[in-house]
Amino acid sequence: MSTLNRRTVLRGMLGGTAIGVGLPMLDCFLDVNGEAMADGAPLPKTFVSWFQGLGYAPGFWEPKKVGTDFEFGVQLQALNPLKKKINIVSGLKVFLDAHPAGAHSAGPQGCLQGGVSTPNLPSIDQIVADAIGTRTRYRSIEVSCDGSQTSNSSRSATARNPGQPSPTALYADIFGTGFQDPNSATFTPDPVVMARKSVLSAVSDKREKLVAMVGASDRARLDEYFTSLRAMENKLQVQLEKPSPMEACAVPKNFKKFEVQPGMLIDEAREANRLFAQLLAHAMSCGQTNVASLNFGGSLSNLRRAGSQQTFHMYTHEEMVDPVLGYQKEVSWFSNQVTESVLEFAQIFDSIKEGKGTLLDRSIVMYSTDSGYARSHSVENMPMYTFGSGGGAFKTGVHVSAPGDGVTRVGLTVMQALGVPIGSWGIESNTTSKTVTEFLA
Repeated sequence: MSTLNRRTVLRGMLGGTAIGVGLPMLDCFLDVNGEAMADGAPLPKTFVSWFQGLGYAPGFWEPKKVGTDFEFGVQLQALNPLKKKINIVSGLKVFLDAHPAGAHSAGPQGCLQGGVSTPNLPSIDQIVADAIGTRTRYRSIEVSCDGSQTSNSSRSATARNPGQPSPTALYADIFGTGFQDPNSATFTPDPVVMARKSVLSAVSDKREKLVAMVGASDRARLDEYFTSLRAMENKLQVQLEKPSPMEACAVPKNFKKFEVQPGMLIDEAREANRLFAQLLAHAMSCGQTNVASLNFGGSLSNLRRAGSQQTFHMYTHEEMVDPVLGYQKEVSWFSNQVTESVLEFAQIFDSIKEGKGTLLDRSIVMYSTDSGYARSHSVENMPMYTFGSGGGAFKTGVHVSAPGDGVTRVGLTVMQALGVPIGSWGIESNTTSKTVTEFLA
């Protein structure tokens, strides 16, 4: 504790396991303006690829006005609270180059891998990790909110990174002191013990010494940080607890067998998204990783609403277009749930104060999807938008219309803003050296 810096970790023992609690970005780590590290180095940039398949309805998400002061289309209205920190591009497409259309696969390949190819190409999050993820504890973290290990993250043609489906497992991995594969099915730390007792209880004496070493603003920041950490643990604990026995509860006899409902409730996916956002925000704020990839529900989304057997994906193909609204009503409900979820993710990042800005301000969170219109598997007019300025590399609050251009323009622009030394990106007709210059500061 004699030397306090951003690499400082509060270490202790919990349930026989060594644990470590990283520190957030305190004022004492920053320069006098709160805009760079104390040694003059820029704040590290971070990146999250946030994916959900099935997109939106054409004509109902795109802003009508280009530039600034635009208004979101009806299906993106939920994003208004962070409008000034969002950039959006409309009109983009994936060029198929005579490859099979690959329903639900061509879109994410184009947006995240630079073109339609078999086998997989390196994904954008892994290209970024090569540039900004090599000096952190985790090179990258991949998570999935729908209970599967589905991921759109790939190192190479043969190395796809599975998504971690369990927030409690990721929690145990992050706070365990030794590096462990976040995609492993087994973990040394016991997440049940950790969540119930709190990692904070194992470092209480070190917390007291730390608080005594810092100024008033950092004490307030640490109090807020430890409070939010415990609140997250409480949420995880509820998921781990066995329900209390109920004397009157008994298995009914002679009941009619019914078909098991498919898929996962979208409410459960949204809670997983919130927990993963908190864990990833912690990991990035504490310098444990700079890169993450989140899969919310996948291209063939089996997410459903409570009480229904119909999944999001089923609705996109089976529901009729409402003649009054002009779009599929149930599909739009799911799309709104997705939009609210990506907003919640970004808001959690924006709630982490760092100097004069927030964690979101030094991040780029990029939304992508698999289709411009899921009903027809179209890869025209693909919705893409980003949150955050990447540490000032992006102007924000801008809508750009680029009809007929490749989706790779967004990926190239994001990578350059994050410091990837790349002049062009993509394969075949999706190759581009044209950035979205309206975004670049």
